[in-house]
Amino acid sequence: MSSATNDLLEAFEGHDTHAVSQALNAGADACKELHGKTPILWLLEQYTRSDRLSDCLQLLLDHGASLPDPLLLPVLLNDSESIRHLAKADSQYVTHRTTLVSAFTSLSGVTLLHVAAEYGNIDAARALIAAGADVNARADVDSDGLNGHTPIFHTVNSNDNRSEPIMQLLLDAGAQTDIHLAGIHWGKGFEWETIFFDVTPISYAQIGLMPQVHRCESDIYKNIQKLLRAANRSIQQLNNIPNRYLRS
Repeated sequence: MSSATNDLLEAFEGHDTHAVSQALNAGADACKELHGKTPILWLLEQYTRSDRLSDCLQLLLDHGASLPDPLLLPVLLNDSESIRHLAKADSQYVTHRTTLVSAFTSLSGVTLLHVAAEYGNIDAARALIAAGADVNARADVDSDGLNGHTPIFHTVNSNDNRSEPIMQLLLDAGAQTDIHLAGIHWGKGFEWETIFFDVTPISYAQIGLMPQVHRCESDIYKNIQKLLRAANRSIQQLNNIPNRYLRS
């Protein structure tokens, strides 16, 4: 692997747009597969979630990269205008199904709204909902009966709580909080791969309190309270900090 290619992969980790640009200008190939995956897929599989994803993605596109599923592009670029145009031209656009590797909640057999929710792209999510996307659309269920989750599952314990605004957007649009799953994949294929059994959006939010999930506890409690409120359930005083003892 060339030094420029190695620099490109390292730049993906924090969505460092300047470093991505430098690596590409130094000769890193935006199209050549690396260990069976194109650079654009390596970028999308990163742990990081940020507004800079669209900038990094655009740099790869400008250097000839392409996605296996081009209908994903406006969602990943957070391009609401293109989404509105595509949805107007084709009423089936908002029901389109796709699959991506996800570092967190599974993106296997999901709608475009699931993808927008996972990456925290609120402009895309808002445009999809306005175009008629079903906020309670279910992801595919696998052969073991796992997944089948709705977009809100991607928002309740997101990295840096980035998708919380989309959680509220989904709730305002009628997203259900009482959906029960037999189980759901977290980080499938990664070192932190876990199957969480018998989950709802509220219990899945609480999974963010597990230390290996690396979420801010105060964010998680706020999300739980919002979900409880949306479900018309009583809201307890959530003052406990279950992981405090681990820091002593």
